[in-house]
Amino acid sequence: MSTSLMVPALVRDPGYKVEELLITVIAELLRGVKHVAVGVSSPIPAAAAVLSQLLSTSPLRVSIIGNSSRQAWADSGVEMFDCAAQGRIDAFFLSGGQIDGHGNVNLVGAGEYPQLDVRWRGSFGSAFLYFLVPKVILFRKKHTRQIFVPKVDFVSAPGTSRPGTYRPGGPYALVTNLCSFSFRKAQRCFRLETIHPGHTLEEIRDHTGFNFEVSASLSESKVPTAAVLDLIRTSVADQINDYYPKFNQQVLYRPASPEQPD
Repeated sequence: MSTSLMVPALVRDPGYKVEELLITVIAELLRGVKHVAVGVSSPIPAAAAVLSQLLSTSPLRVSIIGNSSRQAWADSGVEMFDCAAQGRIDAFFLSGGQIDGHGNVNLVGAGEYPQLDVRWRGSFGSAFLYFLVPKVILFRKKHTRQIFVPKVDFVSAPGTSRPGTYRPGGPYALVTNLCSFSFRKAQRCFRLETIHPGHTLEEIRDHTGFNFEVSASLSESKVPTAAVLDLIRTSVADQINDYYPKFNQQVLYRPASPEQPD
């Protein structure tokens, strides 16, 4: 990585919001995917999936759980798991209250189990999907040592499994507001691939509680072009507005319709 990429940019308006940058970065990771599913309350991954679909030269199916116009399932939860078990979902997104350097995800809580200091919503079907979906993209908009820890307090979904375990799925990448990592399955670790403009390798090390490799071709993350920004703020926003009206209002400049909830 060149020295210039390791120096923070001057404080100025880059012409895009961090959410629009993350949408662009994640959309790139979905290249070649045939079917991506997005969970509830995931506006940035949903927007990235729609953007990738609009930019793709080959068919890409986008299923947004709970959005009747974006799923073919009558029972979105049960049927989504069936679809994953049949190998018909290529990419999915997971987040977590804690994520460690081996790709383990904690969705239960922080502290010593079962007497937790902080309780989160729970694992739901995260482990099932983590084992079966080939490209699971881990995503957190906030990058801190409290989230990216040396070892999770509770394993909701393991990043890797013992040899001989049937596991076509697992972590593929990790995207945050600072950077993008790939996951190296054989080495059981993350590798830093790109750094978002205005951030540095030293900053990422300071804000990450686990060790990670650094790619020999470390580069700056691809920023949205004017054409991509226009696409995000028009066609993408229109297609997710029914389900994420508040996100559109606050981020993508798309007002909610009067009959829609805030």
